[in-house]
Order: sequence, then structure tokens, then C-alpha cells
Amino acid sequence: MKVEAHTIKEVFEAALLGMSEIMKEGFCNRPSKGPLKVDLRITSKDRTCLLIDFLSEALSVSYDEKAVFCQLEIKKMKSNLLEASIYGAAIDKLDEEIKAVTYHEANLIKNQQNKWETFIIFDI
Repeated sequence: MKVEAHTIKEVFEAALLGMSEIMKEGFCNRPSKGPLKVDLRITSKDRTCLLIDFLSEALSVSYDEKAVFCQLEIKKMKSNLLEASIYGAAIDKLDEEIKAVTYHEANLIKNQQNKWETFIIFDI
């Protein structure tokens, strides 16, 4: 999945939405945040790893809570730290199970259009 956005925050939001869309198509088209809120604190060696580690944690929480998370509220972000809340709702069944978020091909960079971009590969 290619993710491209003007800001790092938007990359994280778009990546979460993209992963959620794979898991449960159309589920995140609802306007509300959802009743379920989970706080996350993630540290990594750099921004690219932080994004992959964030998605991996969100995926793990999705399976633990039997839910899909559609919205992200970032409280604090540095190049190697993310403190945030994810919001979602319970589901009965996934459309597609994602086994893992991989580091393969992931490299969060600014492109020629001055946007942040990366590729995220999911093990399905």
C-alpha cells in the first residue's frame, strides 16, 4: 500500500485508515470516532520504524479487542516516539485478516512533490 501525505501526522492517519480498509471494507466511512479508545505509547529507532511499529501495535490491539480502529489522535510525536489514542468499534468478522505489518519496502521520505510517502506491505 502506498501512503502519501503533506505531513507525518497525515501519513500515520492514512496508514491506519488504509490498514482498516483492508481489514473491514467501508467500516471507517462512518463520521464518529467509535466508542472504543485505546492509548498507545510507541518508541522506535526512526520515523519509518515508528510507523510500522504503530501499525503493528494497532493491528495487535484490533485482534485483542475484536475491533477496527479508524481514527488517530496524536498527543505527542517525535522522530522516535508516538503517544496517541486510536478510536474504533467492535466488529463481528473481518473481511481480510492481516498477519503482520512488514518493514520490507518501508522508507518514509519526502518526495519531489514535497510530500511524505512510503510503501507498506502487509502479510495477509
